[in-house]
Amino acid sequence: MGNKLRISNREFRMGGKRSIINSQSAIRNSQLVWRLLDANANRAREGLRIIEDTARFVLDKPAAAKALRVLRHGLDELLRAHYKPLLLARDVARDSGRSNPARPYQGGMGALLAANFKRCEEALRVIEEYGRVLSPGAVKRAQALRFKVYQWEKRMSSPRS
Repeated sequence: MGNKLRISNREFRMGGKRSIINSQSAIRNSQLVWRLLDANANRAREGLRIIEDTARFVLDKPAAAKALRVLRHGLDELLRAHYKPLLLARDVARDSGRSNPARPYQGGMGALLAANFKRCEEALRVIEEYGRVLSPGAVKRAQALRFKVYQWEKRMSSPRS
């Protein structure tokens, strides 16, 4: 029958192997999911900090820096209630992504900003999607943050900004 994924019955069949998850609580309590969320929370915060500091110190745009700081604090507020499970799931020593090679940004500061906007947007999307399982009440807030980041990406990429 090929690869099959049926979430409603918690049945996953990939490559001929079958695994059944009896309830969403297995996903909710999974250290691996919390680890994924911790990595994406950090990625989103770091991306926002780089964008905020670029607006503040390099572009000398205090209004943009302030608005981006408000977004970063909004993300922190969204995640604060889950700080303990996020931190407990962190496994820096076994993180295979730790040793990614550093490459220069072709295109200078514009490329650096674009990369950090994308990094932040993607991380917020992961938080939003997994929030549908772990914390459905947080989904709209994560989505709102992501769309505000999209708006700031356009504003800061505009030659008139």
